[in-house]
Amino acid sequence: MQTLEEQIGKILIENNLTAATAESCTGGLLSSKLTDVTGSSAYIKLNYVTYANEAKQAVLGVKSETLKAHGAVSYECAYEMAEGLTKTTGCDLAICTTGIAGPLQDEGKPVGLIYIGVAFKEKIHVERVHIKEKLTKAEMKNRFANLALKIALDIISEGIQQ
Repeated sequence: MQTLEEQIGKILIENNLTAATAESCTGGLLSSKLTDVTGSSAYIKLNYVTYANEAKQAVLGVKSETLKAHGAVSYECAYEMAEGLTKTTGCDLAICTTGIAGPLQDEGKPVGLIYIGVAFKEKIHVERVHIKEKLTKAEMKNRFANLALKIALDIISEGIQQ
């Protein structure tokens, strides 16, 4: 059985599409999973780890007003990350993560909260997930990365069929 990242890669290759990532809470793990797939250099355009708010602003164009009003861990930030990544790279599929992997809460938001932004076919989808299990930071990051892959796979699978 193929992994999520292998399934995404297969769809991207079959449809001559490209992908890029911008990660905060997953710290490059999502990028690592996608580039572990043999042949991924055919479709991966660029991957960023925009952990700091300054990086989200400078690299992806996330507005300072958005960060002040909603915080980095928000629907609005994930949306702007996906929008900016698409504009910056020209990719067909943009996958972005922003959340709190722990072990401490941040911005007054709980550990296990993530917003996943996925841009595909000129549409941006943002999903909010809150994992309430007590996991280590590494386990949480892995869960977050897998969630992002699953959401991205669902979106591109549906988009290709349309």
